[in-house]
Amino acid sequence: MTETARPFTLRRRREDPREEDRRTLAECLAQTNRQIAQAYQSFNAVGDPDLIESYVYEINALQSRYSYLLRRLKELDGAAEQA
Repeated sequence: MTETARPFTLRRRREDPREEDRRTLAECLAQTNRQIAQAYQSFNAVGDPDLIESYVYEINALQSRYSYLLRRLKELDGAAEQA
């Protein structure tokens, strides 16, 4: 008699919700960092005063978002150390 091979499946361990939040925040932080770099490139490539102004606002907004995400990530890491 021959046995049929059963497919091997990996069971994923249930992830800690804080670790999932941490990974999501880190991904958003990296994405925001890329957006800032792209906005700076665009800022350096334009000459129209209106576009320059719009990129200044965009860069400021992205930097504020980056600061917020970094602060949240640090808070989450601090909470994990205390737990």
